[in-house]
Amino acid sequence: MPVATAKPPSATAIRPFKFEASNEELEALRARIEAARWPEKEPVADESQGVQLATIQKLARYWATEYDWRKVESKLNSYPHFITEIDGLDIHFIHVRSKHENALPLIVTHGWPGSIIEQLKIIDPLTDPTAHGGSASDAFHVVIPSMAGYGFSGKPTTTGWDTTRMARAWTVLMKRLGYTRYVAQGGDWGAFITEQMGVLAPPELLGIHINLASAVPAEIFKALQSGSPAPGLSADEKSAFEGLAFLFAHGLPIFSMMANHPQALYAIADSPVGLAAWFLEHDLRSYQLIARAFDGQREGLSRDDVLDNLTLTWLTNTAISSSRLYRENKLPFFAPMGVTIPVAVSAFPDEVYQVPRSWAERAYPKLIHYNKVEKGGHFAAWEQPQLFSEEVRAGFRSLR
Repeated sequence: MPVATAKPPSATAIRPFKFEASNEELEALRARIEAARWPEKEPVADESQGVQLATIQKLARYWATEYDWRKVESKLNSYPHFITEIDGLDIHFIHVRSKHENALPLIVTHGWPGSIIEQLKIIDPLTDPTAHGGSASDAFHVVIPSMAGYGFSGKPTTTGWDTTRMARAWTVLMKRLGYTRYVAQGGDWGAFITEQMGVLAPPELLGIHINLASAVPAEIFKALQSGSPAPGLSADEKSAFEGLAFLFAHGLPIFSMMANHPQALYAIADSPVGLAAWFLEHDLRSYQLIARAFDGQREGLSRDDVLDNLTLTWLTNTAISSSRLYRENKLPFFAPMGVTIPVAVSAFPDEVYQVPRSWAERAYPKLIHYNKVEKGGHFAAWEQPQLFSEEVRAGFRSLR
């Protein structure tokens, strides 16, 4: 159960926050997992029909019998958490100040089906770089909010909480924390919010870093609709086109459901196994990277990483409230948003598409950093925290 100080007379006050799940909640979760009713095995030998029965049963078995939520709960509570009301909604955030003088304030935003757990591994490298292969001049004060309807933040009771509204809320949050200059970072929906902060361009925002770029040119969208690659593409551009073509053809079925009827998804609020399958279905490459964790591979995400995020969503009952962002969104996926402030881009190879430098240069007139990272995917901070932290440091170095 959440533990927070009583709401003060001023709604804009910042209140300390802590979360402790009850033993009864955790036992009830295990009982629901163990009571899962399984369908028959898929009649194909690959992932073409969705999350495979063997994978989800391995996940469920570990979740019910070996997984320990208290480990990540202790890690979460080792950092300072707060809640403040912005635009009528309680917004939760982690706020860790660096010990290093002249640290640069940074707000980092997660995505779906994620949470602040995605960023736990990067807090220490960014706030204390000297202990993680960096220099004191690369230090950040780190703010990590939970998006509206996600994790420990409030659940909107009215429509309108889209990425632009959250971008405005994050601007208010950084002002409320007293920061007169700062930078922002995001991936997945966090990239949308971060780019919208760049569009709003508050004077305090020096620049942004993203690892899922909205940079696909108009002629590429036209070619995707026709099913034929645009002529004259470079090798990187052709590879990006092929990744987008596959995603648009095969990778968006659950997104369509959330964008149209999120309230109909009662099953993922009622069944932890159903929730797990829904989250694993994000996109094929992410599914493959997650599934291998339950086959004993240690690279990238672990079994506990995956279940930490799932368990947080279950305990906060945010499966449906987080899905509504797809309904709220009115922006086209991957299309340039018109960001004119400085932008840094890290292109990870297992992202849903690896943006070429040429597209990034067209989309962001003030591109200050671009790098094709050697490994990592859609959940880069979570999968490859060291590489990700190095990219954030490099991306913002010129703005200090």
